[in-house]
Amino acid sequence: MLNHVPRDADQVFHALADANRRAIIERLTRGPAAVSELARLLGVTVAATVQHLKVLQASELVRSEKAGRVRTCQIDPSGLRRAEEWLRLQRTTWEHRLDRLGDVLSENAADHATDAPKEPRS
Repeated sequence: MLNHVPRDADQVFHALADANRRAIIERLTRGPAAVSELARLLGVTVAATVQHLKVLQASELVRSEKAGRVRTCQIDPSGLRRAEEWLRLQRTTWEHRLDRLGDVLSENAADHATDAPKEPRS
């Protein structure tokens, strides 16, 4: 699974890099919406909105279904879970590195405190 995390995360972060796609995600967090509603929200054509939705669906951030002539979209949490997992791994790695740096700095500070010459009393 670890081999797939970076590639999957790349897809999700690529999808979220566009402001229009983030606006779609934000709107869908409030519930499902028709493609035409999303197009009005973005102020772009339905065709442009469909292109954005294809990117979001490929990264598993959004799923859609068609009922008659209306395509309705909703959030697909699996893409966000992959991004969250990648961020968690990065955070854990950096927390360990910063903890080690803190230990080294504390050791250096303690070493310098014991090596410092004492001032003569007047």
